[in-house]
Amino acid sequence: MNKTFANDIIEGLTAQDKYLSSKYFYDANGSKIFQEIMHMPEYYLTDSEFEILSLQPKQIIDTVNFKEPFNIVELGAGDGFKTFKLLEYLVNNDIDFHYVPIDICQGAMNSLLERLKERLPSLSIHPRVGDYFEVLSKENLQTNIPSLLLFLGSNIGNYAKEEAKDLLRLLNQNMKPQDKLLLGMDLKKNPITIQKAYDDAQNITKRFNLNLLHRINTTFDGDFKIDDFDFYCHYNPTNGEVRSYMVSLRKQTVVLNKLNKSFNFDYNELIWTEVSKKYDFEEIEALAKHSNLKVEKHFLDCKHYFSDVLLVKA
Repeated sequence: MNKTFANDIIEGLTAQDKYLSSKYFYDANGSKIFQEIMHMPEYYLTDSEFEILSLQPKQIIDTVNFKEPFNIVELGAGDGFKTFKLLEYLVNNDIDFHYVPIDICQGAMNSLLERLKERLPSLSIHPRVGDYFEVLSKENLQTNIPSLLLFLGSNIGNYAKEEAKDLLRLLNQNMKPQDKLLLGMDLKKNPITIQKAYDDAQNITKRFNLNLLHRINTTFDGDFKIDDFDFYCHYNPTNGEVRSYMVSLRKQTVVLNKLNKSFNFDYNELIWTEVSKKYDFEEIEALAKHSNLKVEKHFLDCKHYFSDVLLVKA
């Protein structure tokens, strides 16, 4: 991990337009700060998807229309907060299924298992720790019973256009003909609503971004001075992209001793950290088509801020 992390930092901070990958946000402290973000009133995404999965589990399962038994395979299960209501509906209605949460973090998986065993003791659960696609290729393609894959939380929005297509193609390749995919996608809406969700007045999102500099300092004995960097984000309603940056507040040189590397920053130079893409329905149709998938149904929250899109093989 540290070797890949190191290589990615060197590549990103020596590029003409500096960048750092958002996948490194989630150390222990970063994950805690993100929990704060999810509970902000401005951050509508969590509540919107929670509403869909809480109020429409029957509609989702009826539309999926699997014969029992079947699998619910969740990619990046995390704390299982949103998925719980769907699982609870299935268990309470004596539906024969197996829950297969996949996550790269053993600690997160342990916490999830403990919570589910307490709240849904009769749940048939088969946890897997590792890479999504390794698990899917080894297990999902080898079983005869159908699977509903869950890729929730608008994670697809953190991928550039071509990367999103590649990701969905890879998911398609790891789906059996009868499988289906429930994909969380944030929708275009009032630009002010989106801007407030990613640039909150409490500066929690700023702390979330700058925590990455803390992580780099700790991991590689660095001397990033956190107060010498600021946070900026911008939503472009034309292309639906929120782009987030850290801003160097002065001309400075940062040394990472364990890498024996130094990096120069100019006054007001940007470090791009994240993209969060918002989609309209036409873009979702086009993305599915490029990935040899087709939209079966949109499950929307009451404000139509968010869609859990049911996709099947084309």
